[in-house]
Amino acid sequence: MLALILPPMNSNANNLSADAPTIELDTSAIESSSSTNTSSSAGNFQVGVVDTVNRPRFSEETSTLLRSRLQYAALDILVVLSISYVGNFIAANHEWLVLRSIVLASVLLSYVLLRGKRPFSSRGLRAFELILFGGLALQLGLMMASRLNHFAAKEDAISLVSTQNLYFTAFCLHILTYSIFMPNTWKRAAVVTTSLALLPYAIWYGVIAFNPTVLTLANQNKAMAPIPVTLIAALIGSFGSHIINRARREAFQAKQLLQYRLQERLGQGGMGEVYRAEHVLLKRSCAIKLIHPSKANDPHTVDRFEKEVIATAKLSHWNTIDIYDYGRTPDGTFFYVMELLNGRNLQEIIERHGAMEQSRAVYFLLQACQALHEAHQAGLIHRDIKPANLFITTRGGYWDILKVLDFGLVKEADDEENTRGKGKFCGTPAFMAPEQAFRYDEVDARSDIYALGAVAYFMLSGKMLFSRKNVIELIAAHANDPVPTLASENTTIAPELEAIVRRCLAKSPEDRYSSAQQLHDALLETGLQQNWDSAKAKNWWLSHKATRV
Repeated sequence: MLALILPPMNSNANNLSADAPTIELDTSAIESSSSTNTSSSAGNFQVGVVDTVNRPRFSEETSTLLRSRLQYAALDILVVLSISYVGNFIAANHEWLVLRSIVLASVLLSYVLLRGKRPFSSRGLRAFELILFGGLALQLGLMMASRLNHFAAKEDAISLVSTQNLYFTAFCLHILTYSIFMPNTWKRAAVVTTSLALLPYAIWYGVIAFNPTVLTLANQNKAMAPIPVTLIAALIGSFGSHIINRARREAFQAKQLLQYRLQERLGQGGMGEVYRAEHVLLKRSCAIKLIHPSKANDPHTVDRFEKEVIATAKLSHWNTIDIYDYGRTPDGTFFYVMELLNGRNLQEIIERHGAMEQSRAVYFLLQACQALHEAHQAGLIHRDIKPANLFITTRGGYWDILKVLDFGLVKEADDEENTRGKGKFCGTPAFMAPEQAFRYDEVDARSDIYALGAVAYFMLSGKMLFSRKNVIELIAAHANDPVPTLASENTTIAPELEAIVRRCLAKSPEDRYSSAQQLHDALLETGLQQNWDSAKAKNWWLSHKATRV
């Protein structure tokens, strides 16, 4: 997410394009009643970029889990080796006593270190894994070789076959224990378990090569079937490890935003970042907008974010983005879930394809008016109407459906906070009504009308209403400079449409349309929208191959 503070006074005009980000500016030092001092100092503003997407990675979660699992594995192996050590000592079996003592001590030391507070890297934890499981495998292998040679020397076929079965079973249990305890990908699990599965066979055939009597005695057992039990255990262990790892990854991803899985970032705005996501259970694609806890330290930011959710969720019009869900994750991340739209916003369309024919522009403006009418009737003022917040998509087989997005700067008519906000403004200067900068606490529905007029000018001319060197001069132009004529940019514009746009862009709110419904009716009376419909829209999208999510 990018947190953008007002650029320096020598900012290039290119920074004030249609996609200029929403800004928040303290205007207490600016003369609000006149533009004669608009070039005066407004402070040494700097651009600040803050990375707020430091979300935990799956590899980090794996390291945490690996340490926990190694502790349990060490304790399990420690108990088994201790019992075996004591049993062999009582039975006066002192074969490989030094090695067994070293392995037992290594496992005990590993358990103590893993239980301590000292941090270990992923590579260090894997070293512990090698000590625990590799040490035990080495001990099993050497003990197996010793026991086989011991019973071969006594020509005890029954004990020799029993020893073979015992140690092969022990290796199977060792493989399955590793697969259950250790978090792994299936490939890594397959490499390790296959190595463990081949070790007893390598020892068996190695012993036979040096002591053929072992094979002679083993062949006396007619009941034993040549089944590669340890390899079967390795196959089961690898597959089980894959299932466990996949379930763990899905659970981790779902945990990041409760029941939603983030897939890719689609964009970023003034209040947060937007990701493509999927509901884990319903498998429904959606978009998620979120704000990270590092940004949430500012109560004002959090309040604005939650207000965006609540305000938008109140609206149900076809032309307003649908909100499915909202909440907060355990790590403090605020989020809300909305419909995933396929298409482009007006800013992208104009930048890619130039000025729009007037019938299509009216077609869009009518839809925007309908969405704003519902919002205004509910006492909600958008305050950031701009081409980037007007998204064109398809719905129910209809093309060129406009969706109003991002109520992040929404103002409720009875919002007491706005009465405390004198001296500040929020919005996008290129499309912002004069009073939004100078009389922020007096903003009403007519400010959205002005912004929609600026959007209409952009659609019909392909150019910004005003282009100035910096934000202060741009604000002054909205307040004082005459509105350029559309006819000078596009000679095909109908006079009645230009008159409507110019009324929307009146400097004084009293001279504009009083409501979105009144503007809607005026646009409807032109009849220009009749020259555009969903069929023409579909042909346009297909011919331009412009659809995308």
